[in-house]
Order: sequence, then structure tokens, then C-alpha cells
Amino acid sequence: MRAGLHAANVGIPHVYPDYVLQTMVGVVKGGEEVKISKRAGSYVTLRNLIEWTSKDAVRFFLLSRKPDTEYIFDIDLALAKNNENPVYYVQYAHARICSILTTWCGDEASLKNADLSPLTSPQAQALMLLLAKYPEMLSHAAAGFAPHDVAFYLRELAACYHSYYDAERILVDDAVVKTARLALVAATAQVLHNGLAVLGVSAPRKM
Repeated sequence: MRAGLHAANVGIPHVYPDYVLQTMVGVVKGGEEVKISKRAGSYVTLRNLIEWTSKDAVRFFLLSRKPDTEYIFDIDLALAKNNENPVYYVQYAHARICSILTTWCGDEASLKNADLSPLTSPQAQALMLLLAKYPEMLSHAAAGFAPHDVAFYLRELAACYHSYYDAERILVDDAVVKTARLALVAATAQVLHNGLAVLGVSAPRKM
């Protein structure tokens, strides 16, 4: 196909069209493997996976792996509402921050010029460093046809946020400290939202 398009001299890039080879995906439901047979014509469609779980779960799960690696789609895991479910874990981190911002009832635009000097704890520092890596990570993922890098990053960011949340209270009495912490978590919510949007996954404000 590529040679034919180039021979037609229609002005397309030399490497177009590029392609990504995908391996077969297995499915486990109720702890048992769903039998798939090309010879018998039995298979699980993408529509089946969406109906059994959700669009968000299917997108995140399938994009969380390298295309050339074997993968087992666990229906029960995709339905679980706990930290073992990666898409739930990431979405919950976003919803958790939105809940804090709603409780605060302030203008998020006012956080753009916040003094971040009070953010000195190891957990806060780790979260800021990880947020700073987002643009570079996204560029490398796009250049390398690697959406799984985005999924991996979002899981790491969610874990880093949850650790920060457990370590420090956000809505404290000290106005300067509170504003700095709110600015940090608001930035985290924005990056979580943006990363999920890249994968075509929703970022709910409530869960």
C-alpha cells in the first residue's frame, strides 16, 4: 500500500501510511477465559466489551499495553470500583480533587499566581516534578505511537496525588499555604483531565 501510494506521486510523506501491529487480546469473565476460536467463528467484539464494562474502561485498558504484547482483558477488574482498577483509580483522583475545589468555593483563576514556596514536603515536591514531566512524556508518546505511555503516566500521577493527599491536608487555616496546596492539586486535576482526554476517556467530577 505504501509503495503504491508513493508510486502514484500524490505528495504524501515517505513514511506514510505507518502501521502498528497488534497481538490478539484474550478475555476473562467471571474468573474464566472466554473461548475465542477463529475456526469456529466465535469471538468477542469491541461492542461486547463496551456493553459488559464501559467505553472508558475499554479505551483505558486496551491503551494501557504495548500493542505487541499479549493482553488479557479482565471484565471483573474493569467493573471493580477500587484501586486495583486502573481507570477507576485515575478517574477517582480527578474526582477527589474536584471535590476539594468545590468545597473551597473559590475562583480557580486566582490560583495561577499562587506562591508555591510553602510546597516543601517530599510528597508535594514529587508531585510537582511529575507534573513537569507531562509535556515531554506526551511528545515522546506521540512520536513513538505509544499511547500506553500516557496511561502509565496517568496511573503514576494518580498514585503520586493520592500519596500527597494522605500526607497533607489541603484546606488549612493558613491562607498562603492553602492557596499553594490548592494550586498544586488544581494543576494535577488539569493534567489528569488532559491526559484522559488524549486517550478519549472521561474525567468525571463526581464518583
